[in-house]
Amino acid sequence: MYKGKRIGVVVTAYDEASFVGRVIETVPDFVDRIYAIDDRSPDESWQVIQRVAERVNAAAESDATEPAVAVADGGDDRRVVPIRHEENRGYGAAVKTGYRRATEEGLDVVAVMNGDGQMDPAILDRIIDPVVTGEAEYAKGNRLLRPEDREDMSTFRFVGNAILTGLSKFASGYWSIGDPQNGYTAISRDAIERLDLEAITDQYGFLNHLLTHLNVAGCRVADVPMTAVYGDEESSIRYVPFVRYVSLLLLRSFCWRLKTRYVVRSFNPAVVHYAVGSVGLAGGLAGVCGSLVRVARGNEAATASLASFAAILVGLVSLGSAIQLDAEANEGLEIPCDERDATTDRDDRPAAQSIE
Repeated sequence: MYKGKRIGVVVTAYDEASFVGRVIETVPDFVDRIYAIDDRSPDESWQVIQRVAERVNAAAESDATEPAVAVADGGDDRRVVPIRHEENRGYGAAVKTGYRRATEEGLDVVAVMNGDGQMDPAILDRIIDPVVTGEAEYAKGNRLLRPEDREDMSTFRFVGNAILTGLSKFASGYWSIGDPQNGYTAISRDAIERLDLEAITDQYGFLNHLLTHLNVAGCRVADVPMTAVYGDEESSIRYVPFVRYVSLLLLRSFCWRLKTRYVVRSFNPAVVHYAVGSVGLAGGLAGVCGSLVRVARGNEAATASLASFAAILVGLVSLGSAIQLDAEANEGLEIPCDERDATTDRDDRPAAQSIE
């Protein structure tokens, strides 16, 4: 228990046999329940989870006076609950499995720590604090706020993350929230119950998609500064198809959010400005391309070029107005980063170590 709240941690694993055991063992003592979810890994992740869970549960049983979640309330007396999917379903599905189980057992706040060892258990209290105190319904780490926090991040990874951050701002409506790919998160039980988990993707775009659904559900989101930690682990993500898939997912999410919040529920002129901006830019760019073709053929294209540039200008102005209106409408859902967190000393712990 932490500050009067029962805390659960979802540890997701797919091909993480070398790291997931260490992650489970280093979860702080104030956590009441650990849900170790193996998404049908082809390696020995499940065997490692079972072995470590047995050891941790035995130690917890010898030390505890009473279970964190009573059996009569639908829980059990295990600190670590191993769960294995019957088939590989995706990262999002693993997180949702943990969310559902934690909600059923009445835990107040649920954090997520991936089984790859990139999430420092020493800062878990910082991740969950905004949710525990009621300041936000969802909190997430952000590795992009300070240059020193992202110095271990490769240029390729940083550029990809920056692109997805920009796209996620449009899709989710959280204009001051960054690093949407960061899976070190915490969410309240109330927020989980307000979400339609079935409507959120099961794949790696889950984190981006979740933000859009949190916005539509009216949940406040907080960013927590943290340091990027990379060791010997290898990501299973293939970035080119991943970025393509998530980009299309975010486009659909963007349209769904505008329709739901600014058309169905109540009208906001941002949706008109977005439409005019999109048409203006698309038409203007198409006109410029057409003018270039005419010039290449030796035809006159001055008038068409001026009209195209005018359309682009109108599109840019409309898009800027749309973003401003959208940001104003969502300002109350974003919790600014605490400056005291931003000046926290950089974590100097070594990269994740393997465990047999």
